[in-house]
Amino acid sequence: MKLAIMQPYFFPYIGYWQLISAVDIFVIYDDVSYIKQGWVNRNNIIDNNKLQMLSLQTIGASSFKLINEVNVGSNSHKILKTLTYAYKKTPNFERIFLLLKDIMLNDEKNLAVFLTYTIKRICEYLDIPTKLIISSGIEKNNELRGQDKVIQICQSMQATQYINAIGGQELYQKEIFSEQGVELSFLKSKPIKYSQYKEPFISNLSIIDVLMFNDKEVVKQYLEDFELI
Repeated sequence: MKLAIMQPYFFPYIGYWQLISAVDIFVIYDDVSYIKQGWVNRNNIIDNNKLQMLSLQTIGASSFKLINEVNVGSNSHKILKTLTYAYKKTPNFERIFLLLKDIMLNDEKNLAVFLTYTIKRICEYLDIPTKLIISSGIEKNNELRGQDKVIQICQSMQATQYINAIGGQELYQKEIFSEQGVELSFLKSKPIKYSQYKEPFISNLSIIDVLMFNDKEVVKQYLEDFELI
C-alpha cells in the first residue's frame, strides 16, 4: 500500500496533486507546527501576467502553534474578487469559480479543517480516488520527530511504500526506511507548460492557475506527468 504525508497547503501547485494521485492513502499532516511565511495559507497566482501572492487571512497564527490550532480569518470575499479580476477571461473561469466559491465561502473556521475541505473538493473535481486521513486522528508517539515519526505513521497504516515530494531527499534516507520494511520513493514532476495569457510561461503556480487554463481531462493527464526516483 502506497502512502504519502504532507502538510495541508492553500491551493498548492500541481506536484502536490500528483503526489495525492500517486498513493492509496494521503495523510494530511495537521498536527505539526504552523510555519509563518510558509505555504500553508498562501500561494502564487498570475494577475495581469505578473506573479501575485494570494494569502488566506489567519487568526492566532504562530510558529508555536500546530496547524490545527490556527483559525481562518475573514478575507474570503476579497480573495474571490482578486481571482475574478485575475482569471475572468480564462477558458474555464465560470466552472472553476463556482468550485472556488464553494470552498472559500464554507463556514469552517479551523485552518486545518478548512484546508482539508479544499483538498477534498479539488480531489473530487479531478476524480482522484485517494483516501484522505487526518494525522491528528492517527494513534502515534507525538514525541517523535521528522523521519522517525513518518516511519511510525507508515507502520501504523501498514504502508509498504512511502512516497514523498522531491524536496524530501534532504530529509529522508532510503536505507533507514528499508530497515523498517518501507520502500521510500521521491516524486519528481516533469515539466508542465500550458497556454497562459502571454509568454513567458510562469510555472509552479497554484493549482487554481492550472484549473483556470486547462480542461479537466488535460489536468488529469498532468497528474501522471511525474517519475518516481
